Amino acid sequence: MSDLDPGQPWLEALKWDEQGMIPAIAQDAGSGRVLMFAFMNRQSLQETVNSGSAVYWSRSRQRLWRKGEESGHAQRVRSIRTDCDGDVLLLSIDQQGGIACHTGRESCFFHQLHGGLWVAVDPVLKDPKDIYGK
Repeated sequence: MSDLDPGQPWLEALKWDEQGMIPAIAQDAGSGRVLMFAFMNRQSLQETVNSGSAVYWSRSRQRLWRKGEESGHAQRVRSIRTDCDGDVLLLSIDQQGGIACHTGRESCFFHQLHGGLWVAVDPVLKDPKDIYGK
């Protein structure tokens, strides 16, 4: 990516929510599959642009979350787009290790509605215990 000044119009042009967040969708650059959804704040977006690796804001941990920092499944960012309203980001990424979800699956979107029930339809590629050691 590139170094952009955080005070530049590109950052201020986005519509941040009351907590200073913007939704971000990570999509596999090769397959087009949506892998995950997270939030970004100005700092995480700036770091993503500067480093070329996806950085999100973890609402549960209340800190920056450098994707792959624990799992090794980092995301290299190819491009960042925003929607017509400037209130959602779409990251086209290369997913290291082929696993984006903490459950060991390719995508966090692995539940599908079948007959009124949410059913896991994608396989676990790697046991989370082997990823996180927990």
